[in-house]
Amino acid sequence: MRKPTLHDVARTAGVSYSTADRVLNARGGVAQKSVERVQAAIQSLGYERDLHAANLSRRRMYRFHFLLPKADHSFFRALRAALDREQLLRRKDRIVISITEIPALDPEALALALEAPDIACDCLAVVATEAPRITAAITALRDRGVAVVTLVGDAAPETRTAYVGIDNVMAGRTAGRLLRIAHGARPGLILPVLGALSARDHRERLEGATAVLTGEAPGLPMLEALSVDDRPDLMRARVGQALAEHPGISGIYSIGAGNRGLIETLQARHGPRPFVVTHELTQTTRAGLEAGLVDAVIDQKPAQEVALAIDVMKAIADGRDWTDPTRDITPTIFLQDNLPAASPAPIPVIEETTFAPVFQ
Repeated sequence: MRKPTLHDVARTAGVSYSTADRVLNARGGVAQKSVERVQAAIQSLGYERDLHAANLSRRRMYRFHFLLPKADHSFFRALRAALDREQLLRRKDRIVISITEIPALDPEALALALEAPDIACDCLAVVATEAPRITAAITALRDRGVAVVTLVGDAAPETRTAYVGIDNVMAGRTAGRLLRIAHGARPGLILPVLGALSARDHRERLEGATAVLTGEAPGLPMLEALSVDDRPDLMRARVGQALAEHPGISGIYSIGAGNRGLIETLQARHGPRPFVVTHELTQTTRAGLEAGLVDAVIDQKPAQEVALAIDVMKAIADGRDWTDPTRDITPTIFLQDNLPAASPAPIPVIEETTFAPVFQ
């Protein structure tokens, strides 16, 4: 059965095609009775507008802006590479993507970027950290009519429009389960390492792992979590110190980035190696898996997240509904045995600014 067209709507409403088109596009100049007949015909026929064709006919351009962390992190580079690929793929849909890089884990710098008075885009996506000023900035953007999508890490859930990323509590529980399985009935000591408590995704992962390890594995106590600001040098120094002070550490859960420092520390270590779980399949964690220094990597599929974020942003710009994005992203557990083939880095193509941001 064919889909009803606007000609069908006009015929059913007893108006001309141009009148039905004016009602559909809210251009005014139509008597109220005719508006009501067209709206009734749309509902009775189940007419759905072809937004893609309509946008092409109006030569509409979608302008999406991304605020991404700038740091020496493989995951953030992977996120950027995914955006580069999507920029090429989405040109046919008249989507223009721009990006501003913000210092990683710097709430003040991120808030300043969100507060820029000249933000002008159809939708803005941000890898967010939590702070009162960031929540206030996202709220102000919403009040100005700029929808904000949080990506990878959530913030201001009461005021942002959508969150695109994994369920981080579930990811943390998965890490805790892997550590528990690896220990079997043997006792041990787990060292959690996170980037910053201001990162909601890091807090939630720690919460999930703690629930499994303390609630279901009483023989696997956890040390107080180390915070390393996602920096390899701090990871190297603080994990090295923890291993020296607690020789019984049998498991390490690296919740954030900075894993180059972790792998260097494990390479230099003598004696039994702890069971190690990290996040994000990057060049660093892949090398750790291949060398037998990392046992499992929980990957949140950055390419899928970026593609889904753009889909959600387009739905928001079109005024359409969308399903909860977290239901569509299931993390992958990579072991040494199931690593995918490495892909070459693409050539950057996205228009880029470096903080301080300029929005046009």
